[in-house]
Amino acid sequence: MMIRHVVCFKLKDPTPENCEQAAKILRSMEGNVEMLRDIRVGIDFLHSERSYDLILEVSLDDAEALEAYQNHPYHVQVVKKHMHAVRESSVAVDYVLP
Repeated sequence: MMIRHVVCFKLKDPTPENCEQAAKILRSMEGNVEMLRDIRVGIDFLHSERSYDLILEVSLDDAEALEAYQNHPYHVQVVKKHMHAVRESSVAVDYVLP
């Protein structure tokens, strides 16, 4: 059973530089958070009123791996710390891959 964890972020100040910096920090989990099986990060190009600025998609083996990811020191101390400082809001979806 594979899990996909998806988070969309709306930044307080979504300049191209801020979006790139946030994307770089999200991507930095690759190789630093060992339970990730796949990671994808995208920056919105449409910039519509309902658009979010960034998307993070990670795949994990199971719900236990998701829990471990949520509490991983690199995820908490580097990624969450930065994203909580720069985000206006975020939404998440966690689902089982078919």
